This record gives sequence, structure tokens and C-alpha cells, in this order.
Amino acid sequence: MDYDFRSIESKWQAYWEENKTFKAEEDPAIPRDKRRYVLDMFPYPSGAGLHVGHPEGYTATDIYCRFLRMKGYAVLHPMGFDSFGLPAENYAIKTGTHPVVTTERNIERFREQIKSLGFSYDWDREVSTHKSDYYRWTQWIFLKLFEKGLAYEAETPINWCPSCQTGLANEEVKEGRCERCGAQVERRNLRQWILRITAYAERLLQDIDKVEWPEAIKAMQRNWIGKSTGANVSFPLEDGKGELVVYTTRPDTLFGATYMVLAPEHPLVAEITTEEHRGAVEDYIRQASLKSDLERTELSKDKTGVFTGGYAINPVNGKKIPVWISDYILISYGTGAIMAVPAHDQRDWEFAVKFDLPIVEVLQGGDVSVEAYTGDGLHVNSDFLDGMGKEEAISSMISWLEDKGRGEKTTNYKLRDWVFSRQRYWGEPIPLVHCEKCGVVPVPEDQLPLVLPEVESYAPTGTGESPLAAIDSWVNTTCPCCGGPAKRETNTMPQWAGSCWYYLRYLDPDNESEFVGRDKVDYWMPVDLYVGGAEHAVLHLLYARFWHKVLFDLGVVNTDEPFQRLVNQGMITSFAYQRKDKSLVPTDEVEETGPDTFVEKDTGEPLERVVAKMSKSLKNVINPDDIIENYGADSMRMYEMFMGPLQMSKPWSTQGLIGVHRFLDRLWRLMDRPLVDDEPPVELTRVLHQTIAKVSSDTDSLNFNTAIAQMMVFVNECFKAEAAYRSLMEPFVLCLCPYAPHMAEELWERLGHKPCASLQPWPSYDPELVKEPEITVAIQVNGKVREKIQVSSDVSEDELRKAAMEHPGIVGRIEGKSVVKVIVVPGRLVNVVVK
Repeated sequence: MDYDFRSIESKWQAYWEENKTFKAEEDPAIPRDKRRYVLDMFPYPSGAGLHVGHPEGYTATDIYCRFLRMKGYAVLHPMGFDSFGLPAENYAIKTGTHPVVTTERNIERFREQIKSLGFSYDWDREVSTHKSDYYRWTQWIFLKLFEKGLAYEAETPINWCPSCQTGLANEEVKEGRCERCGAQVERRNLRQWILRITAYAERLLQDIDKVEWPEAIKAMQRNWIGKSTGANVSFPLEDGKGELVVYTTRPDTLFGATYMVLAPEHPLVAEITTEEHRGAVEDYIRQASLKSDLERTELSKDKTGVFTGGYAINPVNGKKIPVWISDYILISYGTGAIMAVPAHDQRDWEFAVKFDLPIVEVLQGGDVSVEAYTGDGLHVNSDFLDGMGKEEAISSMISWLEDKGRGEKTTNYKLRDWVFSRQRYWGEPIPLVHCEKCGVVPVPEDQLPLVLPEVESYAPTGTGESPLAAIDSWVNTTCPCCGGPAKRETNTMPQWAGSCWYYLRYLDPDNESEFVGRDKVDYWMPVDLYVGGAEHAVLHLLYARFWHKVLFDLGVVNTDEPFQRLVNQGMITSFAYQRKDKSLVPTDEVEETGPDTFVEKDTGEPLERVVAKMSKSLKNVINPDDIIENYGADSMRMYEMFMGPLQMSKPWSTQGLIGVHRFLDRLWRLMDRPLVDDEPPVELTRVLHQTIAKVSSDTDSLNFNTAIAQMMVFVNECFKAEAAYRSLMEPFVLCLCPYAPHMAEELWERLGHKPCASLQPWPSYDPELVKEPEITVAIQVNGKVREKIQVSSDVSEDELRKAAMEHPGIVGRIEGKSVVKVIVVPGRLVNVVVK
């Protein structure tokens, strides 16, 4: 029989769905150490559908979950959709199609593609963040944040598109321009809702050590939080009308501070600017508003700035120092002001040289006339600090500042509070109302969900407010406190909101009385394994950890960290074609002129084939639908896992896919042979037990590529026999089941068993049969291999040493020489060291 993968795969997918084979149940008789919650980062359902990179992580978790079930674990493995977001709203504006229409159409498409790969999700637990029965509880969590004082209102700078006449989220700004229309983005102050994530900064930092995450991801979170210890220092203004406060980690260098720099948005800029300099300052502020934070802080950019005309007093020496503004200082970091020590900071040095400002050396060790000296050294030109090292000088300076009332020791974090509101339609409404009498009032919990209104237009209002602000019938309401007239909050939540807690709703998706039952939380949490892309290393993971800690403090979850283990799958890349200037050319504009030689069709310019991220613009995206149609889901699943280690990036190769497909076809033909109940040769039995052992170990450790390689070894060995032995094939089919489940189910049925293989116990192996009866051991003399011998696999070190020393080929080489030592590496080699 031919391997008819199309009919086989549709047959078993229908069977699993009809029988709810992978439905997760909470059985209290199963102990906690036999339960596993395995989670994929859920996708945003774009109109483009999946490409072959998306299912890589899904395939890995599916294999692992199928393996765990067969090992007797209760497994929770759900899937859903992160379905609020910017692209759907942009598409609605462009086409007039309601975002819910396109979003749900995309979800249908994604669900169909995911199911076509045979993943063992419990689809009864599916959630979508745009559904009101889901975002009711997102709103509920927001109200808890509000009640705890962790949500507050403030005016903050936002990205503003003058062409679209609307505020933009950071995600909508690409290289300082509006993603939608390409206009240069400006910065404007706008009323925002902000979450006080900084209140949890220390816990977020300390608790990262509790989880089993890649060290690179932990480092990124630590850097994002950015804890440092230093001092807040007060610089009195020259006119005596106030002071400038700066935060510095090096208060010991205060004697070298020769000027100050403020962010253009600093509230004191207008007050300290003199009339003579006001025009230049206002012009500079306008120019700075056109730049993104990334552009402003780029280290290699030319330093710009303007003098305000104002002065401050250096508190340690009473010297008058000028106050400048520059766009490399951000109002959102520290106090929005710095003391500049140009002798010992390269950025300050370049600024000082450009504007002819003083450079005063306060640390020995460099030539500050050439460049800033950023190392450590003894203090000079520093009065009472002279001759001190770094730590002693910092401590002495902080004591002096505190004694004089000019500063204090301070711990600072780079982490900023989370700007939580978006001036958009397609997001969760923020459940607050504004009452002139009562102020900001939460919507009562029994009135949730506050549902998005149906509207005909999603066009921007032109004021920077959400399109919701133009819907009077929705905005105008009554105050829950006094019953008087009030207005609803018109900002909506960012896409991050729904993804902050979705893993909890999977536990209890149909609960109408609470966001999740505590019994379900206690049964499954925390998430044992979380798999997804490293691009979410900071924002999503940090935001989810923050919300989870708040929920922990509320007593509604059982752990202070949501995700115990995190694995980032590597990217699946594709070939692209590159010009000499490193720009890339779409694949349909490339002509192959010979073996591995390519030119651009229009110009004839030679091109180099390189590995690049899959991109619609480069036309190098591989559609999984085509792979499944031509080679089958099992072939795609096994190839994606066989490409290399899960965490490594690797290029897609259709030839590699074909090789895996041939392996499955070869297995199918092996099983098409006469099936016999005879005792198989001991060599094949040994290979089976070695295969079970390796597949067991490698699947448990997520080393899927080497597990597949061992399965290939087994099939190749069995192919040398004339018949298929039942006692070999039955356990092997169960080993195959997590990897190629459709074929395994079909073969299990052909072996005479009832469905389904996916719920059979995992096969066991005999440790003695896993060992090779004989092994080859190399014998070296002074590190060079001179002989090889066959010995029993359980040979002792003494026996191995004796066999090596008595080997005729070794006796002749060491005769007449002094044996210094004999090194035995069990199972591998013996090295005789002589002189």
C-alpha cells in the first residue's frame, strides 16, 4: 500500500476532534509532580496566516505533551489568539470592514492551519482576547490595579502623526515615521493612563533568579529594570528660585561637573531660559519633538544642544555652571537632568569640546585633552576627596551631601512606569468614568464587561483621542457614585493587556463568576514550560510577571512567578539574495545563471545568496499549506524538529524536508512487509531498546533532532531483515507517536490495536540491552593512537589497563622505556605515557 498521508492525516484529525482525545481534566488523584502545564505563546491572527516558522515551537511542545501523556502525566496544553491589535484597526480604516470581521476570519484561518498539523491542544479551552467574555476579566484586573493605586493618570509625551492626526503607539512608529502613512512623527504631551510597574521593580529583579530561563533573557530583563545605586544631588539655581535635582552613580566626580544638561521637555526649561536665548531654545525644543527616543539616544549621533542662559551652582565648590538642553537627555529617564563631567564621560566630553565648555580632570589615569578617561583612579582636584579610591570617595561624598542637606543616597531604576493607554478603537475599553463632582470613578464590577460600541467609522478624531471620543451616545453616561452626568474614559488598553494573563484564563475559560477558579489555579499553576520567540524577552514577559505579582498579592493565584521554565525556539530562516551594498532583492527578481551563481534580472548585477528572516516583501516565505499538501503534516513536523537543536536558528531546506518524507515512506514500506510473531535477532532487539532509551531521554530534554536520528537508525537496521517483527514494531510505533502521530495511529491500527496510540503507555526498555556487548577502545602511547581492541562493555579499569599493556602492538612500542603513568578513560581509551 502507498503511504497516502492526506487521507491518513484527515482521518486521525477527525478522530481526535470527535473523541476529544486531548481534553485536559482535573483529577485530584493525580499528584502535582505528575501534572504538567505546557504553554505556547499564542499568536496574533494576521491576515497572512502561518508561515513555516510559526509551527516550530508548537511542534516542539506538542511532541513533549504527547510524550508526557504516554508517560502517565496529566497535561494541560491549550491554544488561543491574541486578537486585539493595530493591524486589524488599520485594515478597518482602509477597507471599511469592521475589525471584528477581519479578526474572526483570520482566527478561523489560523485555527484551520494549526489543526492541519495535528497538534494535541484542548480546543475546549480556546480563548480570544477580543471577546467580551474574555476582556471582561482584563477590565476586572485593571480595576484591581486602580484600587491598589497602581493605575494613575498623567500627561506624558506620545508619538503624534500630523498627517493621520492621531496618536501612535510605539509599535506603529518605524524609524521615526508613521507606519501607516510614512509621515515624520512628532512628540506631543497627552493625557494617558499609566501603570505603576516601578512599584514592583525590586521584586521583578530579585525573582528572576527563581525561574529556569535562558541566561540571555534574564540579563535582558535585569538590564531593562536597570537597578543602580548612587545619589540624588540638588544644584541650586543662580537666582535662588529653585533647584535642579540630578541622579548620579558617581557623586564622587562632582568636583568635575562643569555644566548641566536638561531634557528639552524638562518643566524648568521655560523658567530658567532667559529672554535672550528663548527663541533658540523654543526652536530646539520643536526640532527635538520630531525625533524618536531611539534617535535621540543613539551614541554615534552628532551632539546637539542649546544654552538656556541660566546657571546653577555646583553644591561642592560654589562654582556657577551653565545649564544647557540637549535631546540626548530624556525626560523619562532619571530626573530628566544630568550633571556633566566631561573629563570622565565620552558623551559629555564630545559635547564639551563642540561647545567649548570646561573639562576638569578629577580622576588620575588618562589624558583628558584627547578623550574622556572612563577608568578608575585616585581622585585629584577634588578637595577632601583627593587621594581616595572610587568606593571610599563615593561613600565620603554621599555623607558630605547628606550632612549639608544637598543630597542623599538613592537607588534608581531605568524601568519606567508603563504607559498603558492607546488612542485607538480596537482594544479593551478602560472601565472608568470621569465625573466633575466625584473625579475618576471605576465602573462597578457587576456592570462588566464594558463592551466596545458598534461604530461605522474608526477614523482618527484629529484631536489625538481615541475614535471612541467621537461617539457621544457611548461617551456620555451617569456617574456610578452620584448618578450625575459623567463621561467614559475613551482611551483603550494596549495589546499587551490581554496577553498579560491569558495563561490563567485557559485554566477556567467558561467561568462567569470569577476570572479563574482558585481550585484550577492550585491544580495547574505555575506554567511548567513556556515556549516562544525571544522577541518577547522583555515587554510581554515583564508585563505578565508584573500582573501576576499583583494577582499574587491579591491572593487569587498561588505563585509569585507565572512561568517556571522558558525556552526560546530558534528562528527558521530562508534564502534571500543580496547586492554588494548589502540590500536585499525579492526572490522573483533573481535569475540563477549557474550552480550557486545568481544575478538580478533587470540589471544583471551579481548577487550573493544569504540566509535571512522570512518576509513577504522578499517573497521568501514558505507556506505550510503547500508543505502539508505535498508532503504531509508528519513530514513537516519531523523535518522542523530534525533541522537542528530547538533553540538554534536554522535555514529552511526543501531537500531536507524531502529526506524526512522519504524516511517516513521507508518506514511505511517496512510495515507493509509480512508481520511475524517470531523472536527477532538479538541485534535488532538491542537496537530497539537503545532507540527507546534515547528517544525517551532526548524527548524529555527537548533534543528532538537526535531522537529522530536514532529512529532513523532503527528503521535502517530493521530494513535489512526480510520481515517486520511485531515485538519490535509495536513499541517503535509508540516511540514514533509524539513525532508523527498520524502515521503512528494508522500503523497502530494496522497492528491490530484499537485507537488510539496517543493514549498508550510509553514503552519501557531493558538497561542491560541498551549497553553494547562489546566496545572498541583505543590504545594510545603518549597521546597517539597505536592500536584498537574489542572488549566487553562491562570491563573494569584494571582489566582494561592489563589488556592494553599486554597487547603485542603496545609491548613493542614501550619496550625499554619507562612507563610514567597509564591513563584509563572507561569505555573510550587507554593512554600509556612513557619516557
